[in-house]
Amino acid sequence: MKIYRSILWLLTLLILTACGGATDKGVIVTFRVADREQYKIQLTDPADIEMARKLLAGEEAPKIPNGMIVFGDPGVNEGYSWHIDPETLEFADFTTEVCDGLPSDVEQGILTSDYYCPWVAKVITIDE
Repeated sequence: MKIYRSILWLLTLLILTACGGATDKGVIVTFRVADREQYKIQLTDPADIEMARKLLAGEEAPKIPNGMIVFGDPGVNEGYSWHIDPETLEFADFTTEVCDGLPSDVEQGILTSDYYCPWVAKVITIDE
């Protein structure tokens, strides 16, 4: 009887993990930077998605999105010619200044870093 409960628990866990709210493609998070510009990131990692939800709810969490810039493909980042690689994204409490700026700074090639980390970015929407 104990083995059946263990199997049932394992199957339930697998089903819940597979149906965890976000699709296989994750969620699309829109950030507003310095109350001036917006950009979007596709998040696929459940921990990153949870962090974005906390930030949207106004809860305490590391606030700075930091990820590698992929040029030549806007992905979900409409209006730009680049996107952030979701596999490299992390939320940080602090970062170096060379990756801070506006989305238009990335677009114009003003930033010298391979990473983008706008210090004053704020999560404004999450689309499932």
